[in-house]
Formats: sequence, structure tokens, C-alpha cells
Amino acid sequence: MKLTTPMQITAADSDSRTITGRIVAFNEHANASTGKVVFPRGSIQPQDVFLNLEHDNTRRIGKSIAMSVNDKEMTATFKIANTTAGTDALTEAIEGLRDGFSIELAVDNYEMQKDGTMKVLNGQLTAVALVTEPAVRSARVQEVAASEDSETETVTETTNPNEGDKMDNTTEPVAPAVEPVAAPEVAPVQASRPAYYTAPRSPIVDKVSYLEHYLRASVLHDEDSRQYVKAADNTTSTAPGMIPTPQSTQVINALANADRGTIDGISRETLVAEGMTFELPRVTAVPTVLPINENDAVTESSLSATFLSVSVQPFKGRAISTVELIDRSRPEYLTALLQNLEFAYAKETDEYALAAMQAAVTTVTAQSANSATGFLGYTSKAAANVYGASLGFARSLIVSPTQWGNIMGYNDNGTPLYNAAQPSNQAGNVRGDSLRGVVSPGLNLYVSRSFGNAGTTTADGDSSMVVVNPDSYTWYESPRFTLRSNINSDGTIDILYYGYGALAAKVPNGAQFNNLP
Repeated sequence: MKLTTPMQITAADSDSRTITGRIVAFNEHANASTGKVVFPRGSIQPQDVFLNLEHDNTRRIGKSIAMSVNDKEMTATFKIANTTAGTDALTEAIEGLRDGFSIELAVDNYEMQKDGTMKVLNGQLTAVALVTEPAVRSARVQEVAASEDSETETVTETTNPNEGDKMDNTTEPVAPAVEPVAAPEVAPVQASRPAYYTAPRSPIVDKVSYLEHYLRASVLHDEDSRQYVKAADNTTSTAPGMIPTPQSTQVINALANADRGTIDGISRETLVAEGMTFELPRVTAVPTVLPINENDAVTESSLSATFLSVSVQPFKGRAISTVELIDRSRPEYLTALLQNLEFAYAKETDEYALAAMQAAVTTVTAQSANSATGFLGYTSKAAANVYGASLGFARSLIVSPTQWGNIMGYNDNGTPLYNAAQPSNQAGNVRGDSLRGVVSPGLNLYVSRSFGNAGTTTADGDSSMVVVNPDSYTWYESPRFTLRSNINSDGTIDILYYGYGALAAKVPNGAQFNNLP
């Protein structure tokens, strides 16, 4: 099944020929080619795709160079081709004439909700299109990165609260300061000054006086009391206990997220529904063809294969709560609880995949120095080794967070190699606000925090990385996570969050690790 659903562009840069915007909104209903659809977090994984014009795959105008995912959305940056069609599309995006994104998705698994909405459980992103009509008409291009000689005009609006309802909201531009010219008939002109508001000296000193003036203001419409109450509401020290402390529903969490850089950097398949192991046929010998003269005997050969046995690993997380906490807490508690179980699941599965990859690899490509020259030497040699071992091209580079920082710091006489802003420096694009990028020699960059954790032999914070042919390693995963709860006799509630995954090392040396500290 194929879906197309529109989203929005948020930025277009004519100098670097890039367009950026949201391509998927998680847990928000959208209108797709099949009707209403919703994408849960994790149902779509970022991957490199082409940017087509109006869903016409014969009119490609660019391709993705970076993608990022958070709890609400997936955003992407596309490099626009230096063609007439690409230039026209870039201009149309900047001018707001064609400023929508629409994804093309091959749906692997879904379920229909009661209201007829399709809930996508697992899908493969196949392409993104630049379209004229987005899903939300009010969401258009919000930012255009201009060239260096562009000018910006800033208009400041000043509000004077002392004027109350009599204030004229008309905003006039602030003129540059001018030397006043003396004239007997004209009053001197003063430059505009910012408005300041001073709270009136308030008779409210405790809860009783606060209540008195509150009643005067609300019942008798006393303007002075209204000002006193307003000042007291703005100053917590004058009315202790009268001003509540609101609590935001936004949860701050700097301990976990759903990033899986290792799994994103390799191929993925849906796990079979039965068994704790499964087998994949693997060719061990192939027929041969030789130059044979007329009437000479042809050498015998055959195709041989064995089965690669892959173990299925369960991953489980358990949270204990109480009926009181569930009954008396806000809904955001359960949302945060389940979200952090998902984060923990993502962390553990990514660490497991990286450790299994490293255990299968028997060859390590050494890097001579942690520098731009050493990095290029390692990636080039590792890519060649991967091709020799797997007969497939290396397309992914998975790095530790520290090595991510090193790559962003590689420079040529002070000019960053992988933050290209001008056509004169196009080694690739690695940004500090995205865990995805492209580096020489054409490798897609993924950042994984799993280096140094759960079985990997490298230390967290080093410059470890791996060049990999994604087809050599495949992550198999159950199509959905299962959540089960049980109320115990003591009133506690067990919440079990679990699923299944497997890492198949189809061609072990289809990856080349580097463990330079």
C-alpha cells in the first residue's frame, strides 16, 4: 500500500540550494491519498530519498542530505539540483508559490481505527515531493536565508500599560535620531523613548487588604482598586499565598531519547511471528566460468549454500505504579511513563545491535590520526575493504558523539569541511542540530550513543566509528511493541513493555570498525 500525505516547508536557502521542512507529524491526523491517517512515533524511520516535483518520479529535483526526529515530527533537508527545474522549484518555495512537502510511504503494517483513520504501524519512506498545496494552509515558509547583502528592517512596538483602554495600537516606524533645528514657531521635538511602567504604591499588604480591594474592583468597579489588585498579582511579595504556582505539562528529560543511530545505519526487516530462531540461506560457493577451448572438457562447478541461524532476543522493561497514582495523577504522567519505557527500549536495542555487529567483524581498519587527513584515509580504505568483503558498497558511517564533534571540527585553513556553505567547499554536510549528514566519500552519517555501552569494546567519548554496507547487517524487529499491565493484591500495578529483535550478520566483514582513542 502506498500513501502520500502533505506537510510543510520551514526554510529555504538560495545560496546553499537547500530546502528544509517537516515531512511527518507524529500522532496528528493528516489527509493522505487514502483518507485520514496518523503516524505514531517510531512508525517511520529516516532514510535517504529523492525529492520529486508533484509526485512525478521522472522529475527529480534533489535528494535528502539530513533528517532529524523528535517526539513531535520528522524534519528533512534536501539539496536541490543545479538544474533549471531545480532553480525554478527553489524560487517557487522561497516565493511561497510551491511550498509544501508530501511524503510517499510504502505501508508494511497498519490498523483501522473506529473513525476510519488509518493508523500506520510500520512503513518505508520511498520519496518526498515538493507540492503546491499543503495540508495546513496557514503553515507556509517561515524563514528564508538571504544573501549577505540583504537588508533587514526592524519595527519595534511599544505598549504603555498606563494608558489602559485609551491606548492607540497604531505602530509607527522609529526614525533615526536627527539634530533638532531651532525654530520659534515649532516646539522642540524629542526622540522616542521606551515606555516604563511603575506600579502604584499599593495599600495591599496582606490577604485581608487584598480581598477588600479585589471586591471593590470586581463589584464596585473601582478603578484604583483594580490597579492595586493588578499590581499585587504581579508582585508575589505583596500578597503571599494568594498567587498559585502553576505547573507546566511539558516534561524536561535530558536522560533518554528514542535515537537509534546504529539501527538507522543498517537495513531493517520485519521479524517473523514465530520461533526464537530463524534461518537465512547463505551462498558458500558459486559456479565458475573459464575460457575452454573447443572439444576440451568443461570444469565442473556448482552452487552451494548453508543456513545462517539468527537468534531472536526479547527486550523487556517493567514499571511499577499504584492505583492511587494512576487515579489521582494527571494524564501526562502515563504519557511520560510510556514514553520513557520506549526510550529505554530504543537505547537497549541499539546497544545490542552495535555489540552484535562488533562481535561478528574480524577486520579493523586503522586510522593514523584523528584529523581530516586521517579521517579521509580511514573512510576511503574502509569503504574499499567493505566492497572487497561484501561485493556491495559502503553507504553508512556510524560514529560516537565525540567523533561527531571531531568531524564537525575538521577544517581547511579554518573553513569547515563538512559544514559547506559555498559551492567552493562541498566535502559534505554535517550539522550540530541533526544526527544525520553526509561525509566524504559519500557516506551517510549516523550518530550513536551506544559506543562504549552494553558489550561494545570501545570507550564512550572516544573517536570510535564504523563504515558499513547496510545490506550486510539487518535488524529484524517485531512490527509493534506489546504493553501489558497487571493489578496486584497490594494495589500496585505492573506495566510490562516488551518486544523482540534480532541482528543478522549476513556478511560479517561488510563493516570496518575503527577504535582510535
